[in-house]
Amino acid sequence: MTTVGVLALQGAFQRHIEAVEACGASARAIKLPDELDGVDALVLPGGESTAMSLLLGANGMTEPLRDLIAGGMPVFGTCAGMILMAEKVLDGRSDQVQLSNVPITVRRNGYGRQIASFEADLPIDGHDEPYRAVFIRAPKVEAVGDGVDVLASVDDDPVLIRSGRVLAAAFHPELTDDLRLHKLFLELVG
Repeated sequence: MTTVGVLALQGAFQRHIEAVEACGASARAIKLPDELDGVDALVLPGGESTAMSLLLGANGMTEPLRDLIAGGMPVFGTCAGMILMAEKVLDGRSDQVQLSNVPITVRRNGYGRQIASFEADLPIDGHDEPYRAVFIRAPKVEAVGDGVDVLASVDDDPVLIRSGRVLAAAFHPELTDDLRLHKLFLELVG
């Protein structure tokens, strides 16, 4: 059985655990480096990217996660997780941690503050029915590079991308009962 580690430092990680398990995989909360042993894939949940960066460093998680991701481990980053995966972050702090070099440029809180949060029905490549996406202080993808497939957009701005074995969403799929994106991620695990 596939085991998915869900970064559990901050954010709606429990909802991701429940979604992964509802898809038939095993999931466990990850807070410390030794808890990464035996995981086949990772979920980097939404939350507050600055707080996550600080907690990654405090828990000694930065380098172990970078090593796993660089080694080709499948990763699903949502909202703040997308920010952690991006090659370039606009409006971030100078000490903000980047775990990967997915060739995208994102702007933190690109759609505005909490009051500007919204939901949208997204047509997603390969799916007949639209996906109801929940955007909360979401990052905006300003640019995509080579090897990035845009799977869904809002007003021509990419909000769901795939790059190799990485899936990243600017929104919170864990806040809906629609499991299609978690299933798509588990397909990347193989």
